[in-house]
Amino acid sequence: MTETLRERKKRRTRESLLRAALELFTTQGYDRTTVDEIAAAVEVSQRTFFRYFAGKEDVAFAAQDLTERHFLAALRARPARETPMEALRQAVLEGWESIREQVEEAVPVELYLRMFRVIEATPALLAAHLWRSAATEDTIVRVLAEREGVDADTDPRPRLAVAVFGGVIRVTERQWSTGEDGSPEAMKTLTAAYLDQVGSALTGHWGESHARACTGET
Repeated sequence: MTETLRERKKRRTRESLLRAALELFTTQGYDRTTVDEIAAAVEVSQRTFFRYFAGKEDVAFAAQDLTERHFLAALRARPARETPMEALRQAVLEGWESIREQVEEAVPVELYLRMFRVIEATPALLAAHLWRSAATEDTIVRVLAEREGVDADTDPRPRLAVAVFGGVIRVTERQWSTGEDGSPEAMKTLTAAYLDQVGSALTGHWGESHARACTGET
């Protein structure tokens, strides 16, 4: 479907506001940034800002909302033969580049990732992030339950699987946001590594000394 000139102009205005907001949030802080400053950076009125976003929190999570929508689409497209955890893993890792391309159409991916650090460091945003993540996870639960042909309201397995997956993603975000390497490649590598450790973390012992003690070795 061909985009009209009016639609293109509206999309560009929205993307400009998003980019300006994230630049301000990541350089001077979320709490110190006002809607007026965001609008002024794009040379539009405050009224125009509110045509596209409900407020500062809405624009702060706009790019993240985009990635979540694409993740859900990727999850729904995974082959039925994959187990739920494998489908979740592959939806993240195999869809990484396409999700990255979608983000790049709106904001530089480096700016998008820098925003994660602001979220982690801003109590109000971190609380909102956890609340929004819970809502997204509930949607994922429904997708997995439909894939497996079970009732999400009576079968606990979809929620357990998503709780584990969501926990891994949150640990990954926290470790990446506080690490020295803030590149997209580092985040992908960390995500893959942590997802690969889920099995051993849940079912095995973690230290060599404990393993030796269990077998009687010294």
